[in-house]
Amino acid sequence: MDPLTLRLWAYRALYLGIVVLCVFFRILPLDTRAGLIPGPDVILALTAAWVLRRPDFVPAVLIVLAVLACDLIFQRPPGLWAMLMLLGTEFLRARQGLIRELPFFLEWVFVGGVVAAMITANQLLLALVMTPRPPIGLSALQGFLTVAVYPAVVAVSHLAFGLHKAAPGEVDALGHRL
Repeated sequence: MDPLTLRLWAYRALYLGIVVLCVFFRILPLDTRAGLIPGPDVILALTAAWVLRRPDFVPAVLIVLAVLACDLIFQRPPGLWAMLMLLGTEFLRARQGLIRELPFFLEWVFVGGVVAAMITANQLLLALVMTPRPPIGLSALQGFLTVAVYPAVVAVSHLAFGLHKAAPGEVDALGHRL
């Protein structure tokens, strides 16, 4: 097998493995007390970081399948968060070239805006179809914590997995610009 293709599929498998690990730790009954603050959505932060650094490693189909499985496991309305993740990550993917030139702080702010838009759209769509939804304060807090852990997710992705932003002019295995 071609080494570049092997690397591409290895990173896709790594992404799925990290998502499975996040789901596993989230469903563990570590603390069963009520009233605790929600944890950050690490899968969202991970997906945003990987889409902005190496968009070819996380294609849209992989994101949708992973998040749809999470919707089913976490008993969320099937497909809603997957659709919002697809829209948010494709928005980021389309602006990946612009964000590549920005300093990290502005990238962080940009991702924070996308996360806020996704959470707002989720709340509005759930209210529109009159589906029980989480309290808006808890959703906002989870969004804030997701944006707060984004730098740590980027750092771990860079240091542990060697994931970095594509250099200007860098091409993939087929000669397409990244």
